[in-house]
Amino acid sequence: MELTITFVTIFIIGAYLIMPLFLFLCLLIVVLGQIVGCIEGWNKFDSLYWSFITASTVGYGDIKPLKRNSKTLSILIALLGIMFNGIVVALTVAVSTSAFKSHI
Repeated sequence: MELTITFVTIFIIGAYLIMPLFLFLCLLIVVLGQIVGCIEGWNKFDSLYWSFITASTVGYGDIKPLKRNSKTLSILIALLGIMFNGIVVALTVAVSTSAFKSHI
């Protein structure tokens, strides 16, 4: 139980420290998704949904861009999503390592 409390405490501190980067990446993903939505003629919610499905690399394929400019922006959104997910994984690994070291 102590390990879990240590992990959660350190994770919250780490998440707080990198929150500006998270928010910046989220903002870029949302803005680019809305731009793609305008190009493709989607509504705002579908644009938001599509941008985060693309950024998370899930890519259901139920909504997809058809125009060249939209496809180019979707590549950028996917790259931003890879960075976002990589930061989450890196934070989790660093926090796990720190929590385990403090309890050994």
